[in-house]
Amino acid sequence: MTAPTFGMEVQATDGMARAGVLQTAHGPIQTPVFMPVGTAGTVKAMTPAAVKQTGATIILGNTYHLMLRPGSELVQEMGGLHRFMNWPGPILTDSGGFQVMSLAGLRKLDADGVTFRSHVDGAHVRLTPESSTLIQDRLDATITMAFDECTPWPATEQQARESMELSMRWAERCRTAFRARPGYGQFGIVQGGTFETLRLQSASTLTDIGFDGYAVGGLAVGEGQAEMFRTLDFTTPALPQDRPRYLMGVGKPDDLVGAVQRGVDMFDCVAPTRSGRNGQAFTRRGTVNLRNSRHRSDPRPLDETCPCPACQDHSRAYLHHLIKAKEILAAMLLTWHNLTYYQALMQQMRTAILQGRMDDMAAAFAEEQAKGDIPPRD
Repeated sequence: MTAPTFGMEVQATDGMARAGVLQTAHGPIQTPVFMPVGTAGTVKAMTPAAVKQTGATIILGNTYHLMLRPGSELVQEMGGLHRFMNWPGPILTDSGGFQVMSLAGLRKLDADGVTFRSHVDGAHVRLTPESSTLIQDRLDATITMAFDECTPWPATEQQARESMELSMRWAERCRTAFRARPGYGQFGIVQGGTFETLRLQSASTLTDIGFDGYAVGGLAVGEGQAEMFRTLDFTTPALPQDRPRYLMGVGKPDDLVGAVQRGVDMFDCVAPTRSGRNGQAFTRRGTVNLRNSRHRSDPRPLDETCPCPACQDHSRAYLHHLIKAKEILAAMLLTWHNLTYYQALMQQMRTAILQGRMDDMAAAFAEEQAKGDIPPRD
């Protein structure tokens, strides 16, 4: 069977919000979409079949971590990351650019690339735009990300400019190094801190290079939601209408709703999986901390409207017990729940956009979240 051409069809808009379908070599993706994070070739505490049951259609892997362990050459020998981890659907791979920022004490940056000291064994490893692109090719990533420097926050305008301009030079090298084939795509990453002039310059440069999609990087790094939304207000309109838009590393449920209203199509974040491993659940009535003693003898489900096993098969009391006993099942069930909730939220937004009622959906979401979790009866 011939692989489809990589591309996005925008099916409906409601204000800035968009609902569409992204065609890829590994299947279609309905947008807006949330991508569970599988940094090292696994979504923590979940089997691939369980991830699929949450409604996820695409997951994220990471170039830096997979190049260290088990190595991109081995993954390629095993038939690529899809076969290696038994996830036949689309995979997007982060290029390692976030590690350029987050591992500042373990790396040396220069004009050509970055030399890291491995957090695994201390060995020196090198990433350049070309090698990052090659590694993602070996992994058989459906969506390859350009290698960039994720600008830290806070940054002066001069610091943000220098960082952005370096990322744009790298972006051009990544595009040259990318091996085009049917159904596969490469995204450029807009940088520039929270400075409008820099963001618009970055978006223009990337558009001129010509990527298959565009990501907004360098947000959710400490600037706060209001500043993030302000930056999106002038960044997303500068991106091509016929290409997918991806907000990297975002976020909490209210971040997702606000960003969709500002024209974002794709998201990833560790929040639902990390919170699940730490006893925290996201629900339609806000965040619930199941470590709290008030859940110790509560026979109710976490959320009676949720179809996940944590809610359908177990009580809050049991979930609380698992957490207190430090049982692995606690992380499994709560991660399953959180990912199910995130996927349901994305589907609610998609439906609202198709029906032309995104603002009403967002208002109802905020109202329900503000109510908070219902305490047990005395």
